[in-house]
Amino acid sequence: MKKSSWALIAACFLLFEDQAYSQWVQTICPCGGMVWSFAVSHNTIFAGTNSGGIVVSTDNGITWTKRNSGITNTSVRSLAVNSNTIFAGTCGDGIFLSTNNGISWTTVNSGLTNTDVRSLAVSGSTIFAGTYGGGVFLSTNNGASWTAATTGLGCMNILSLVVSGSTIYAGACDGVFRSTNNGTSWENVGIKNAVVQSLAVSGGTLFAGTNSGGVFLSTDNGTSWSAINSGLTNTDVRSIAVNGNTIFAGTYGGGVFLSSDNGTNWTAVNTGIRNTFVQSLLLSDNTLLAGTCGGVFRSVDNGTSWTSVVSTLWGTSIIPALGSMNVLALSVSDSALLAGIWGSGVFRSIDNGTNWTAINSGLTNTNITSLAVNGSSIFAGTYGGVFLSTDNGTGWNLVNSGLGIPYILSLKVSDGNLFAGTSVQVFLTNDNGASWNAVNSGPPTDVRAITVNGSTLFAGTWCGVFVSTDNGTSWTSAKSGLTDTCVWSLAESNGNIFAGTAKGVFLSTNNGTSWTAVNSGLPKMDISSFAVSGSTVFAGTDSGGVFLTTNNGTRWKNVGLRDAVVQSLAVNGSTIFAGTSSGIWRRPLSEMIESVATRRPQKVINQLNFKISPVSRGGFTIAVEFTIPFKDQVAVTMHDVAGRKMASFVNKRLDAGAYRYCWNVRSFAQGCYAVRLQAGATTRVKTIQIVN
Repeated sequence: MKKSSWALIAACFLLFEDQAYSQWVQTICPCGGMVWSFAVSHNTIFAGTNSGGIVVSTDNGITWTKRNSGITNTSVRSLAVNSNTIFAGTCGDGIFLSTNNGISWTTVNSGLTNTDVRSLAVSGSTIFAGTYGGGVFLSTNNGASWTAATTGLGCMNILSLVVSGSTIYAGACDGVFRSTNNGTSWENVGIKNAVVQSLAVSGGTLFAGTNSGGVFLSTDNGTSWSAINSGLTNTDVRSIAVNGNTIFAGTYGGGVFLSSDNGTNWTAVNTGIRNTFVQSLLLSDNTLLAGTCGGVFRSVDNGTSWTSVVSTLWGTSIIPALGSMNVLALSVSDSALLAGIWGSGVFRSIDNGTNWTAINSGLTNTNITSLAVNGSSIFAGTYGGVFLSTDNGTGWNLVNSGLGIPYILSLKVSDGNLFAGTSVQVFLTNDNGASWNAVNSGPPTDVRAITVNGSTLFAGTWCGVFVSTDNGTSWTSAKSGLTDTCVWSLAESNGNIFAGTAKGVFLSTNNGTSWTAVNSGLPKMDISSFAVSGSTVFAGTDSGGVFLTTNNGTRWKNVGLRDAVVQSLAVNGSTIFAGTSSGIWRRPLSEMIESVATRRPQKVINQLNFKISPVSRGGFTIAVEFTIPFKDQVAVTMHDVAGRKMASFVNKRLDAGAYRYCWNVRSFAQGCYAVRLQAGATTRVKTIQIVN
């Protein structure tokens, strides 16, 4: 028995060892790629997205195509089906209708005085529309006209609707409302202190997902409600899907949870889900779809495993479907972080990724491939040319004069000049984009990356590296020793040039005259991005996560985001950011790089003692004891098996000395947890097993 218990604890330790030292945090995603809603009409699945409009799948979610003819607003928040008619509710342009399976759409807004439509439902021949700020509207003539149906409603922000028999339920910002007379009047039937974001019905059981209270259940038509949250570690529930006694809950930041006992107990089922901000769920036959801030994920085994749904667009470029979170570019302007997302435009964060704002006014092409900053000017490279903003992204103007090729693959600023790499050649502007000139004698083609070392330019192409020493006027091939000429990325660090290829990293210490493979510790896969901080070089890989080297590539070390497709990297102050196909992640540099100036002797570091013990046998109170040798910023946090932070016990600056804190962990679900002590740049991790 003792052997089994020890094996369990040891397994917990091994599980947390990598996660605790790889504390990447997913930022609250700039939801340009959010999949808001699903609906099924016959054999066709419809998905409403934030920037891609409506996309459909006829093969149960494997592949998707856009069907937006007639749609004037591509932020589609809600969908519903009435026989052969599909309704789409948008954010600001009201409701659109299609009678030909989405081939074409027409506006049906007569009488709809609020056009921010967050939810739709069908009851017999009546269509209900829940709006944000205008309450409920109904139509009895298939959308030809709408009438307000708000009698008895409190809050007019209607986020969810569901029909059970002849009864309609509305989820609002002050609870659940019920109508038994087809919307003529409503009554508040519970959960009055919560925002009800999702509703679902199974037989005579009604489920409600709330913004912070988790899931509630009613078996008496909404008259009474019970919270059912055992094991539900994230209680921001955006969507619910039900199949008999099996219930799925989509949460915002915690992924998908499964209950196989009608909500009595929940288990996270997120293997393969790379974006845990789940807004919508759909059960179709034996397939489960999760709409996230990073596109759609698909499961055919009841949530046991998931795969990301992707489509091939623009030739050989792999772009996640549904306008998803494909973050191809990251850049820094002053202290603001900029993110370029394919299909969704440019987003800006001024608080280190905590919040994001779309800055797309005037940006008529949102397929962002690259970003560059030149003083107060921001440039965005797209598949429609180059856009310029001189007001920190508030407005954009197209600056394509002389730019013969609109497919921009890379941008680079050098001494006030801006170079644009395209699918055919390199272009140069020295007047902030007012005019462009082709500079490609001895041309590099398919210019995926550009970097600079002093007065020497380097262009990475699918035919190797090209070098120019005359500001791009002429180029020469520089691929001696470059055994893989498919170059995705370039970086300069202290006069050394790094080239990321389909088979790893190559290094040149002589300005491209010769190259050497430097792949010790790296997987054999595409190196899609680089970032440099001092003498440390970071490499983003295709499905392998992020690696770093502090010795010019002699040895690489994985520093987290394993299995992630890392398409862009950027350093902003003391934090590194990674743009992936599942959103934007960040991590403090101090967790990975220990500078010579702050490095403490190993003997001193070992004085950071750390111990966890129960206060009393059989109790739920634990004591965390530690000793720190220096005055330092100290944080003690508790994490679940997925690496998510569940609690913060200490977060303050402490003097050198011994400390003891006690906490009651009775509210935590049974399982294995890691308690992480961070003192300055030093980390210690202990594991505990909670048994209820």
